[in-house]
Amino acid sequence: MNADSVREFLNKRPFEAIEVQLSSGQVYPVKHPENAIVMKNTLVIADPERDSVVWCSLIHVAAIGRRSELHAA
Repeated sequence: MNADSVREFLNKRPFEAIEVQLSSGQVYPVKHPENAIVMKNTLVIADPERDSVVWCSLIHVAAIGRRSELHAA
């Protein structure tokens, strides 16, 4: 997935919480748009509830969607 595609999800208004699924199968929630930073080749996702940060290469982002959309497949 490219940076512009990820930004589209983060810039939707009103924002709806999304999940980012990586090619490894790991899924990371993004509950607020300010919890994600999109760079040229990297997506940084912060989870303030767990006090954690994940750096993801954009080439490994397999899917982005609402929770129900990702788990329905």
